[in-house]
Order: sequence, then C-alpha cells, then structure tokens
Amino acid sequence: MSRRILTLLVLVVLPGAVLTAISTYYLFPEWVVLDKSYQNYQKLAQVPTSSVRDLNVAQAAENRHRLNCFAEGVGVLLGGVIVAIGIHGICTLPQQR
Repeated sequence: MSRRILTLLVLVVLPGAVLTAISTYYLFPEWVVLDKSYQNYQKLAQVPTSSVRDLNVAQAAENRHRLNCFAEGVGVLLGGVIVAIGIHGICTLPQQR
C-alpha cells in the first residue's frame, strides 16, 4: 500500500467513518426520546383540561429533541460525505509503476 493511499485512509476516510459512527450512536437514543415527546404532546393536545402553558412546554420539549435529531442526522451525512471524498481520492490517484 502506498503512502498516499495510507495518508488518505488515515486522514480522511477514518475520521469520516468515526464521525458517522459517533453521530449515529447519539442519533438513535435521541430519536426514541423525540418519539416519546411527540406522543406526550399529542396526549396533552387531546386532553380538554390542558392549559396553553402545558402545551407550550410540551411543544418546546418536542422541538428541542427534533433539533437534536436534525443535528445528529447532519453529522451522519457529513461523515458519509467525508468518507466518500476520501474514497474518491483513493480511486483517482494515478497508478504508480
């Protein structure tokens, strides 16, 4: 394996894969919490005695988890793009003789 390929693997592909793995690790638990928060908001919306303040608090919690899921999803996609750039760089290296 040439130095150039090893350099691309270590400096581009591996960090991109690590970023994707870390973001995915944090995305799935946050997704579960978002689902629970959404269901809580729906229950509160169905109860006629719930106040506007209760609904606002539940909606803020749901939006917080929705934003966290979005950020982690962007991390997953960004890591995938970095991995793709590294693999593309490896594939387009000129052949050495």
